[in-house]
Order: sequence, then structure tokens, then C-alpha cells
Amino acid sequence: MKNKALNLRISERRLNKLRWYSAWKDKTMTQILEDFIDSLPTPEIGNQVAVSTPALTDSQHRSGDAT
Repeated sequence: MKNKALNLRISERRLNKLRWYSAWKDKTMTQILEDFIDSLPTPEIGNQVAVSTPALTDSQHRSGDAT
């Protein structure tokens, strides 16, 4: 998987909340955002999945959980 960059404009309050939450969970801010994005439902158009899904999520790769 090729990594891409994302620039995001958010309030200082939200940025601090993300920093606090990631420290509390002992994860990076990237991991927190990836976990959130992975938890979003995949939209479907008719019987087609609108976004291709990988065989394993990034969190499964990190944890070694392939089931």
C-alpha cells in the first residue's frame, strides 16, 4: 500500500482533543484516524461496493489478526 498525505483544517480544541485521546489510547493520531475511517460503513451503489476494500484492514496488519 502506498501512503498518501492528508492536510486537515480543524480547530485547536479538536486538535488538542485528538492529541489527548491518542496519548490516552497509546496510539498515534494517524492510527486513531485510520481506525475511525475503517469503522465507517462502505457505501453501496446497487449491488456494487463503491469503494474497494482490502483483504485485511491496517489495524489487522498491525495486530497480526488475520481472522
